[in-house]
Amino acid sequence: MTRMPLVDRRRQLTEAAIRAMARDGVPRTTTRSIAAEAGVSLSVFHYCFDSKQALLESVITVITDHYVGVVKQALRPRDTVRETIRAGFGAYWDHVRAQPEEHMLTYELTQYALRTPGFEPLARRQHERYGEIYLELIEQLGAAMSLELAVPAPVLARYLAAATDGLTLNFLVLGDDEPAFAAILDMISDQVAALAEDPGRREATQAERP
Repeated sequence: MTRMPLVDRRRQLTEAAIRAMARDGVPRTTTRSIAAEAGVSLSVFHYCFDSKQALLESVITVITDHYVGVVKQALRPRDTVRETIRAGFGAYWDHVRAQPEEHMLTYELTQYALRTPGFEPLARRQHERYGEIYLELIEQLGAAMSLELAVPAPVLARYLAAATDGLTLNFLVLGDDEPAFAAILDMISDQVAALAEDPGRREATQAERP
């Protein structure tokens, strides 16, 4: 077996766990089946992860990493704030449509954690992380386009996390109705753009008011 750095081995096992759990479900996926999926011995698995909770935390992090990178790249400034925001949502939605099994797994992980004694903090951390990611994206956009928000950034971040979480579940249940989901993403983009303005434009607008 090829030796590799611990961080790389953990990533390999996490990716294998994602494939196994997406295929077989979280409760039916064992450490032995994950090791087999990764092509390593069971002892290697236990060297990399000392608990199932540590593995599940890694799974949640890596699944999130899969789409956060493309969203951050899509948020490069465009002609308008609204176009930039819509591009970010579009990148996320492209990932949902391309990898529905990964997004379905995130909901299964939440349910598993909530129903398994001792694992409840994992579900809380999972959804706290969603809010943190949106806060990072909001700050990235604000810095790149010199924006000021009409609402506190943490509030907007939590709203967007809840909105996209619900919309993704809606897609997984109802199927791919592209025109409908595109219209919803347009609407969310309009809402967010209305809450994010260039300070100069806002001052000019206020000056014009009687």
